[in-house]
Amino acid sequence: MSRITGRIAVAALAAAATLSLGGVPAGADPANSPAAPVAPGVTVPDLKTEDGSYIQSVAATDSRHVVFTVYSAAMNQTFPVDVQRPEDTSEARSTLYLLNGAGGGVDAATWQLRTDALSFLSDKNINVVQIIGGAFSWYTDWMQADKSLGVNKWSTYLGKELPPLMDAALGSNGNNAIAGISMAGLPVLNSVIFNPGLFKSAAVYSGFFQTTTPLAREAIKMVTELYGGGKVENMWGPEGGPVWAANDPTLNAEKLRGTNLFISTGNGIPGAFDAPGARGRMEKPEDTAKTVALGSIIEANCELSTVILQKRLESMNIPATFEFRSSGTHIWGYWQDDLKASWPVLAKGLFPDA
Repeated sequence: MSRITGRIAVAALAAAATLSLGGVPAGADPANSPAAPVAPGVTVPDLKTEDGSYIQSVAATDSRHVVFTVYSAAMNQTFPVDVQRPEDTSEARSTLYLLNGAGGGVDAATWQLRTDALSFLSDKNINVVQIIGGAFSWYTDWMQADKSLGVNKWSTYLGKELPPLMDAALGSNGNNAIAGISMAGLPVLNSVIFNPGLFKSAAVYSGFFQTTTPLAREAIKMVTELYGGGKVENMWGPEGGPVWAANDPTLNAEKLRGTNLFISTGNGIPGAFDAPGARGRMEKPEDTAKTVALGSIIEANCELSTVILQKRLESMNIPATFEFRSSGTHIWGYWQDDLKASWPVLAKGLFPDA
């Protein structure tokens, strides 16, 4: 199945996602002095990054969860950031950045709605920062604004703007990890590559890891153009150009050295979570057979992409943990288990002194 064309695979990848970037024009500047805490250890700091990004507001949804409104100067928009605080806030804690897939976390296909990830992470004494926005953008810096997808500078946001603001607001200790599914595979690894030392661990579940192969170019184009309505030329220029290569983590794998890496994938063979009503399924039961067929094609191509990355890292003697499941399509039930399986690797970066 790994030889099936990328056009069908990527069409399936984005089929359930809805287009919405979630950004609105920025409003007031941050307060002149730090605000009173809205949750234990959380404030709106009197801080702007070098490019002028800042936290516009923060609101507690309960004793452990807060939503920040963050102004990105690079994109001239504000975006919500959903944070789960650690159980014990008596000292500085580490931070896990968690990315969703093609829908950018603004649809129903999210860690929070489709898995028990937050419950699993609730006793780990870490901050969990969920990125919201960036649908069909590949969470990358686009070369120019797009008529449909607007201004996208997600690499800058993930690597330069958001982390210092979160560190200041949460009082974190600077030990960061990053993880994501599907479309987030590229930006998770590129966030490590583009920001040396920022993320000590990285995990990807059912991702794509190349930008310069014919299959990869077709995959990227289909997600962005067919379902996002954008133009890949606005993202990285002409297909096969130097910016495409600069965003290929397989080509730039040397810069992954020293990071704790976990990569998992299924193989497209239906398994435990591919029956109607199974954990993590989103479609109506009568649509499960069709959805499983599409997810099978996607996952077979994820497996192929993962094998290419594995061989590259092995040839360079770069350590990484790979998990090739014996079954599974492209659905949340498997990613819930994969996140738990990756925890020991993520923990190495979040708790480097343990």
